[in-house]
Amino acid sequence: MFIKIYFNDKPLFLCDAVDEQLSSYIHHEETVFIDELNSHTVKSMLHEMEQEKIHAGVFVHSSLEELKKAVFKKFTLVKAAGGLVVNGKNEWLLIFRRGKWDLPKGKLDPGEKLEGCAVREVEEETGLHDIKLLSPLCITYHTYHEGTKYILKESHWYQMRITGTQPLVPQTEEDILEAKWVKPAGLQEYLENTYPSVAEVLSLMREQ
Repeated sequence: MFIKIYFNDKPLFLCDAVDEQLSSYIHHEETVFIDELNSHTVKSMLHEMEQEKIHAGVFVHSSLEELKKAVFKKFTLVKAAGGLVVNGKNEWLLIFRRGKWDLPKGKLDPGEKLEGCAVREVEEETGLHDIKLLSPLCITYHTYHEGTKYILKESHWYQMRITGTQPLVPQTEEDILEAKWVKPAGLQEYLENTYPSVAEVLSLMREQ
C-alpha cells in the first residue's frame, strides 16, 4: 500500500513496501529513496521534494500509519471535497480555473460532512442543481505554500450524475472562466493541461 502526495507535479510515495510500480521510480537516478524513519529523515525528504531536479520520492517504513503521521504533522492539513459529474450523454464536467482544466471542489466548512461539501462545491462552482452523489472515487493529496504555512490538501472525490439539460454557470469569483461537458474519448487535450491529481481522478474514472 502507498499514499501519494504531489509536490507540484512530483509524487512522493509513502509506503510500507516497494511494489512493482514503485520499483520503476526507485531506478530513476533523480528519485530520493529513504527507508529510515526519524525526524531528520522526514525533514530531509520534504526538503528534497522542493528541489527542482528531483523526479520523485519514495519513503518506506514497515508501518504506513506511523509514516503517514510523521509526515503529515509537518503540514497544516486542509480537507476538501469535489466531484466528477456525468450527464445523460455520458459526458464529464470540467472547469477551467487559473489556467488549468480542473474538477469542481472546495474546502470543507466547519461541521460539514465530506459528501455535503462535495455536492455544495459542485453546485456553487458550476451552477448545477439536483446532483445525485453516487459513490466515492478516491482521495488525492497535494502540497502548496500559503504565506509561511506549508499546506497539505486532502481532496475527497465523488462520482456524481445529473439528468436532463441544465445551463452551466461558472463561478467567476472563484476564478472559473469556463465549465464544459467533455466526452471521455476527447479527454486527452485537457489532460495535457491539468494537475496530476486531477488527471489521476479522471484516469480512475476511465477504468471503471
